[in-house]
Amino acid sequence: MTLPNLLANALRGLLANKVRAALTTLGVIIGVASVIATLALGNGARAAVEASFRLLGADTVQVAARMALDDGALVAAGKILSYEDGLRMPNAAPLVKKAEMGVRGAAKVRHDRAVLDLAVDGTTADGLETLASGGQLQPVGWPEGKPRTAAAFIGQGRFFTASEVLEAAPVCVVGYRTALDLFQGDDPLGQTVWVNRQRCEVVGVLQELEPVDPAQRHRARSNDAFYMPISTAIRELYDEEPSVTITVYVADERRMDEAKAQIEAYLRARHGIEQSADGKYADDFVMTTRSDILGAQQAAVSTFALLLTAMAVVSLVVGGIGIMNVMLVSVTERTREIGVRMAVGAQGRDVVLQFLLEAAILGAIGGVLGIAVGIFAVPVAASLNNGIALLLPDSVPLAFGVALLTGLVFGLYPALRAARLDPIEALRYE
Repeated sequence: MTLPNLLANALRGLLANKVRAALTTLGVIIGVASVIATLALGNGARAAVEASFRLLGADTVQVAARMALDDGALVAAGKILSYEDGLRMPNAAPLVKKAEMGVRGAAKVRHDRAVLDLAVDGTTADGLETLASGGQLQPVGWPEGKPRTAAAFIGQGRFFTASEVLEAAPVCVVGYRTALDLFQGDDPLGQTVWVNRQRCEVVGVLQELEPVDPAQRHRARSNDAFYMPISTAIRELYDEEPSVTITVYVADERRMDEAKAQIEAYLRARHGIEQSADGKYADDFVMTTRSDILGAQQAAVSTFALLLTAMAVVSLVVGGIGIMNVMLVSVTERTREIGVRMAVGAQGRDVVLQFLLEAAILGAIGGVLGIAVGIFAVPVAASLNNGIALLLPDSVPLAFGVALLTGLVFGLYPALRAARLDPIEALRYE
C-alpha cells in the first residue's frame, strides 16, 4: 500500500469514532500545554534571576553579618558588621577600591501636620550612583537604551556629600511621592522635617521614578523613599548600633579571590576571630559575589523547572496511555478488517504503518491544540508567578515534536499487535 492510501485508511479509522478520538487527544493537549507553560516559566525565572543580579557587578562583593535563630528571631551569630568596619576597610585591604554601606529602619517622618510611616534608608554618598546603576529603576519616561546617570535621578537640589556622611549631618533626600505627601506641593528644599523627633533638613528631591520592568510598575512603591547619611540614620533610628550591609568594589576583578582573602583577614582581625585546631575559622560574616548568587539561584531555578517538567511528562504519559488504550480497542474492533487486508496481500509492515499513522495523527492533533492552549495559558501562569514567564520560539516545535513522539511511542505496541494477528484467526473473529 502506498503512503497516501495508508494515510487515508488511518483517517477513516479515526473519523469512524470521532468522540473517542477527541477524548483521546485531551490527555496529549494537557501534556503539551503543560510543556509550553513549563518552558515559559523556567525561561522566565532564569531570565529574572539574571536580570535581578546583573546589578551586582563582576567587581563587587556583598558582605553581611551571619545570622542565626535565637528564640525564633534572627540575630547576628557573632559581632555585628559595624559602620566602622566598612569605613576602615579600603585602607586595610589594598584591593578594595571603595566600600558602600547601608542600613534600613522604620521611622515616623513629620512636617507640620503631615505624618508618614516610612522605611528610611541610611546610605553613603555613593548611594544615588548605586541606585542609578542598579538597572531596576529609572525616571518616568526615560528613553529606552539611554544611559542612566545619578544626576538624572535628582529632581531638585542634590544628594548628600561624603563629608556630610562623615559628620553625621542632619540632612535628607526624599522621594517624589514622599515630598508631595509631606509638603503638599510646597518647595521642599531647605525645609525641616522631623525624623523620630530629630530635626533634618531636606537637601534634595528625587525625580518621579518607575521600575524598568513594566510588569513591576503596578505594585512598586519606588517614590516613597527617604534617604539619610548612614551615620545619621544609625544615630537617629537605633538605640543600639545596627549591623550594616557592605558592598565592596574591588580594584581588579581578575583578583577577586585575593581581594576576598584580604577582606576576610581584615574582618577576622577586627572581630577577633581565631583559627581553630582543625584550621578553620568560625566567621561571623558572609561574603557573596555575583557568581555565587547566580549559581545558587540558577540551581534553584533548575530544580523548579525539573519539577514542572516532571509534571508535564506525567501528563504526556497519561495522554500516551490513553492513545495506547484506544489503539488496542481499535485493533480488537477491527480484527476482521485486518484479517481481510492480510488475506488480500497486505504485509505486516502495512498494518504497522497504518496504526502508527493513526496514533501519530492523534498525537499531532493533540500537539497543535495543546500548543494553542499552552500559548494562551502562558499569561495566566505568569500572573501566578509574579509576572515571570518567557516563551521562546523554539519551545513550540519542541512541544509539537514531543506530542508526535508520544503518539508514535505509545502507538507502537498496538500496531505490532495488529501486525502479528493470524489472518485465518482474524477472518473468523466475530
